[in-house]
Amino acid sequence: MPRKLQLRESLREAMSEEMRRDETVFLMGEEVAEYNGAYKVSKGMLDEFGSKRVIDTPIAELGFAGIGVGAAMNGLRPIVEFMTWNFAVLAFDQIVNNAAKTLSQSAGQFNCPIVFRGPSGSAGQLAQQHSQTFESWMANVPGLKVVSCVHVGDAKGLLKSAIRDNDPVCVMESELLYGDVGEVPDGEYLVPIGVAAVRRSGKDVTIVSFNKMMKVVEAAAEELAKEGIEAEVIDLRTIRPLDHHAIVASVKKTNRLVVVDESWPFAGVSAEIAYEIQKYAFDYLDAPVTRVNSADTSLPYAENFVKAYLPNPEKVIKAVKEVMYVKK
Repeated sequence: MPRKLQLRESLREAMSEEMRRDETVFLMGEEVAEYNGAYKVSKGMLDEFGSKRVIDTPIAELGFAGIGVGAAMNGLRPIVEFMTWNFAVLAFDQIVNNAAKTLSQSAGQFNCPIVFRGPSGSAGQLAQQHSQTFESWMANVPGLKVVSCVHVGDAKGLLKSAIRDNDPVCVMESELLYGDVGEVPDGEYLVPIGVAAVRRSGKDVTIVSFNKMMKVVEAAAEELAKEGIEAEVIDLRTIRPLDHHAIVASVKKTNRLVVVDESWPFAGVSAEIAYEIQKYAFDYLDAPVTRVNSADTSLPYAENFVKAYLPNPEKVIKAVKEVMYVKK
């Protein structure tokens, strides 16, 4: 029977189960041990696994990411927690130039089974340097897999799959969602990387999104249904590899697509999806692919500007009506 857990508890359960299953798995990052995690994701793990497997690091992302990469190359399976992916910019040299390239540079002799995880995207009035969305940044790099999910049960299954994967996996979470409650299946539960999920069936328009923007999309779909517009909602769950087959199959049914993406519009995930659909489903489109992104500027601090900057249900509803040619 499914149980009700918070997202932070689902992630903790995934890590703990994998650490019990495989003694080569360990967790490291800022405040993950003595403080039980900045967002309490690792609460109680130090007590169970000890200080050799739940390791507090200095505030030095480049340094401890490098230690994790070296450990992965030597037979361990590190989970590296970043307090936020905004701070992980300091560690990009290790993630992009070492972790992602290890298998290729070694001609297949060395894998790098490492997970980099932490919250991505905005989290309220945190201003420009703490509010960036990094899925498209990481997905641009060959050799990296990128997971980004909002569903509490999926979070556990995807993280377990990421820990077992022999390639480096970037797991994008959301600071605003750690307290969300959802159903998590009992027993062993894995969600395959690279497979999207249809969260709502519909015939009129396909709406694709991921991470906390799924909440925006689901709210918009509820309002649209009241007006007789049935949206099919797809949760990507994985950004790379991208499940374009699921999107194409839906577009062949609905003939319209709106992509909702918290990141900036230029060269983002939504742009890639628009390209994929024009390549594989152009003849099925009855309207141009439409995107709903954050504003093409750095996120302001003021509350009214934050609201104007981010996608919201009203913006999604407007985009859906545009592709359906609904008169205002």
